[in-house]
Amino acid sequence: MNGILIMTYYNQVKASGMGTVEAMFHAAEQRMRPMLMTALSACIGLLPAAVSTGIGSQVQRPLATVIVGGMFIGPILLLVLVPALQTLFLGTEGGPTPEAEAEA
Repeated sequence: MNGILIMTYYNQVKASGMGTVEAMFHAAEQRMRPMLMTALSACIGLLPAAVSTGIGSQVQRPLATVIVGGMFIGPILLLVLVPALQTLFLGTEGGPTPEAEAEA
């Protein structure tokens, strides 16, 4: 879900005329706080289940541990890996290249 939101915002910023790399940095910067806040709230809510040792914790702890770990790693990957792959694979598709702008 966060990946869809960051890519949608990237497309909006890119359509307004910003370059590919600048648009990706701007999109990641603007969407960082909401992504980290949602991940942190989920982690805080499930942290007691992840570290519990009481009755029934044998069932809750593995699932809570996986969810908490994923919620910690997910936003970091979305803020680092997605912008890097976006600029690497899509590059300047759909926009003018610097050489074309210099010639015009």
